[in-house]
Amino acid sequence: MPSHHENRVMPYSAQQMYDLVADVARYPEFLPWNSAARIRSRTPIDGGEVMEADLVISFKVFRERFGSRVTLLPAQKRIETIYIDGPFKHMKSHWAFADRPEGGCEVEFHVDFEFRNAILQGIIGVVFNEAMQRVVRAFEKRAEDLYGKRS
Repeated sequence: MPSHHENRVMPYSAQQMYDLVADVARYPEFLPWNSAARIRSRTPIDGGEVMEADLVISFKVFRERFGSRVTLLPAQKRIETIYIDGPFKHMKSHWAFADRPEGGCEVEFHVDFEFRNAILQGIIGVVFNEAMQRVVRAFEKRAEDLYGKRS
């Protein structure tokens, strides 16, 4: 099953990057292969909230909707996502953001998933690392668009 883990240093604050990633409803504006997003529900929890969301992923001839439960923990600057329903056998991801004393922040991203459809899994398997790098670059570009280019 494909998994991807990445740490990046970004010239933005942990809060800015947390806010960007937590804004799931805006993903179709900038994420590759994400053609739609809908927030099903938002439920407050101690220290944050749980959001259930649907995303539509379009890749070549495939178009699949999947639901996920996103736990937003703003004080910890952490976002945890688990799969609810759709084309995956399983899917989970997490983001963590930490300010650096010298400025900017460190972003940690991890995703682990497997599609039920063997053909789609095969296609994704071939381009998985490139696809995940494109996703991470899309978040970086979105931060630059929202917060300005910084060195």
